Amino acid sequence: MPELERLRAGHAPAVLAFELANRAYFAAAVPDRGDAFFDAFPDRFDALMAEQEAGVCAFHVLVGADGPVLGRFNLMDIEDGAAELGYRVAEHAAGRGVATAAVRELCRLAADRYGLRVLRAATVHGNVASQRVLAKAGFVTAGPADPAHLGGKPGTWYRRDLPAGAQAGPGAPGAP
Repeated sequence: MPELERLRAGHAPAVLAFELANRAYFAAAVPDRGDAFFDAFPDRFDALMAEQEAGVCAFHVLVGADGPVLGRFNLMDIEDGAAELGYRVAEHAAGRGVATAAVRELCRLAADRYGLRVLRAATVHGNVASQRVLAKAGFVTAGPADPAHLGGKPGTWYRRDLPAGAQAGPGAPGAP
């Protein structure tokens, strides 16, 4: 069974392999990261780790039983009890409920571990699979998304209000 893990430095090689193996697949639904992302991956990964350490973001990877990264599930721009959810799942894992299960788990973590009350996510209009994942995970439409936020493509914002979570645990923004 795949497991959602908080991103750590040791994940870097597997995350890079995941991004490279699925680059064309992702580019069909979301803006491509571009060659510069891959050329500067070690520095970009270090910057992600610094953002996580600062409590601005909380990054997670979905790891398969045999070790490869099957997906990335991120809480970004954490502020005032809210964050933006972003995720991507490997092509070979798509369509099997993996994204829905991981998004539901991340919603639970967002409330229980990070003390968040609201999550937002944006999808381009053509990304029906992502829209289904969000709906199954309890998100509702919240209005149009600025195309500038979605690589120039029109889209929709989704929102999920989270139940009051348990006290924030270790690694949560503001946690001891």
